[in-house]
Amino acid sequence: MTSNLTHSLVIAPQWIGDAVMTEPLLRRLRARGERITVGALPWVAPVYRAMPQVDAVIEFPFRHGGLQWKARRAFGRDLQGRFDTAYVLPNSLKSALLPFLASIPRRVGYLGEARVGLLTHRLPNPKSKPPMVAFYSALSGESGLDADRPRLALPPQDVEKVLVAHGLTRGAYVVMAPGAEYGPAKRWPHFGALAALLDRPVLLLGSGKEADLCEAIRSHAPDRCRNLAGKTSLLDAFALIAGAGHVVSNDSGLMHVAAAFGVPQVALFGSSSPLHTPPLSDAAKVVWLKQDPDYVPPLDCAPCFQRECPLGHLRCLNDVAPQRVLGLLS
Repeated sequence: MTSNLTHSLVIAPQWIGDAVMTEPLLRRLRARGERITVGALPWVAPVYRAMPQVDAVIEFPFRHGGLQWKARRAFGRDLQGRFDTAYVLPNSLKSALLPFLASIPRRVGYLGEARVGLLTHRLPNPKSKPPMVAFYSALSGESGLDADRPRLALPPQDVEKVLVAHGLTRGAYVVMAPGAEYGPAKRWPHFGALAALLDRPVLLLGSGKEADLCEAIRSHAPDRCRNLAGKTSLLDAFALIAGAGHVVSNDSGLMHVAAAFGVPQVALFGSSSPLHTPPLSDAAKVVWLKQDPDYVPPLDCAPCFQRECPLGHLRCLNDVAPQRVLGLLS
């Protein structure tokens, strides 16, 4: 390490959307002269490769769940002496363990899961849910967090290469991201009907687990739709989003990706709330029946933040007509 430059390790969250919302924090750290290495699980790491302020990305070899003490201890030993500061973004015990085992002198994070002794600089967890960007950015110790918006960037030639490979023209197609890892109460059921109404090519993006969902949507307009769920790398999916004319999605990680690229988008909210995790872009249009004064009877049950509709009707998404979304794609 050099004496005049702070080398910082950022422990990333485990979800794509959360990772996108950490970008303003990293931009702040970089602006004040910190050299940033992000440690992330493999499925999140590509998000940080689309952040120019990140100097290096380390992919953690850990599995989802479990403490994996031996693996963390060995990995921590390899990191010793490389960093001055660690920013621990998740609230879990295991995420704070690695910087402690690496003997990083300054370890910043929120209190939680009995990790007081693992952190040297501890912030109290907010009592109510704040916007996630402000939640992460507060770890910088700076003020003026409300104006921060995530930004992602890919080299234009990299985007163009992906578009050419798929026979696409920038701005001439619509991306649909119909999945939501959290559960059915965040998935709009009318993507297929919307695809049938469109007069442009449609790309269906998602993970391999969403391939069947996307295939069912493709069947509504088989000549117009392409099911790419599970068939692209995450960075290629980012390039396809960056080159799209519009993106239509649920409240999901790819919604936040589209917002960070500034692509025109329609974001559909059901059990969750755009007051907590909105797409932070002037090009975003949000549909949430909870906020619609003309929708009756009012959605007193929203937001419930449940994985499945506890009342069994899913009115918050079922009652958003595809024609309404079509009207916003202009």
